[in-house]
Amino acid sequence: MIGNMTHAMDELRGIVMRAENKWTDIGIPRVAMVRAEVCADQVYQPMLHLVLQGSKTLSIGDRILDYGSATYFLVPVDVPATGQIRQGGPGRPYLAISLTLDPYVIAGLLQGDVEVGEPSKASCFSSVPAPAEMIDAWLRMMRLIDRPLEAAVLAPMIEREILFRALQGPYGGMLRDMASPDGRLSQIRRAIHWIREHYTEAFRVEHIAAMANMSVAAFYRHFRSITAMTPIQYQKRLRLLRARWLLLFEPRDAASIAFAVGYERASQFNREYARMFGMPPARDVARFKSPAERATVAAIV
Repeated sequence: MIGNMTHAMDELRGIVMRAENKWTDIGIPRVAMVRAEVCADQVYQPMLHLVLQGSKTLSIGDRILDYGSATYFLVPVDVPATGQIRQGGPGRPYLAISLTLDPYVIAGLLQGDVEVGEPSKASCFSSVPAPAEMIDAWLRMMRLIDRPLEAAVLAPMIEREILFRALQGPYGGMLRDMASPDGRLSQIRRAIHWIREHYTEAFRVEHIAAMANMSVAAFYRHFRSITAMTPIQYQKRLRLLRARWLLLFEPRDAASIAFAVGYERASQFNREYARMFGMPPARDVARFKSPAERATVAAIV
């Protein structure tokens, strides 16, 4: 079994080496691959993310998380994250594949007699070893890149198999909650959608809690347990990620961009930007001078 898994991982890496230095669609719904060398800053959408080569460190709210080869993690809601990727050695870039999570597909699986992992066995964003059965399913999925006629029939079945393996693992309870339209995750997702759509605007948490049909205390507790940050911290990270993109690709100064993303004072923007990215805006952007370097950031922010 170990030998078979090693061969499967090697073949998967060979396929994903065809990816661009950004998340690359492969022509199969909800499936993407990436070959990256530098940055890991982005707003992650709900997905199952499998690392094939190299490693990644992410800062999500107040948590620092490490992901290595042959592990996967689950993102249950849209979440802004910053971090760094590390190659697996010379000429061995970071490689990963992802499956965007569709609650309706998960709900369809749960209508059958599917064994579901315990809700408490994995916290949000934690690293989980990928079982050989999941690796095998992923390999069959990625082989369909060059077989579009087969993909139309087989990809939906393999997607269900990948989710089936995940439902049996430590993330099973969380996936089940994602598929429940009246569950806490769905309530928090509604609030997050509003914040993302109105990230430049000031808001009262009472209003967002009511939108999620929760008391303020319950909303704070559940929002933080799911995103590892408060609603205001979440909005701030969205603003700063967007500001970084604008600094790279819009011919405007830092102050005007600060106002564009919702800040009232440029001085506060400069302080919070430096705290998040390690240096003030001008120095940070100066590191990405060439088109290739900027393309790296453009692809992931």
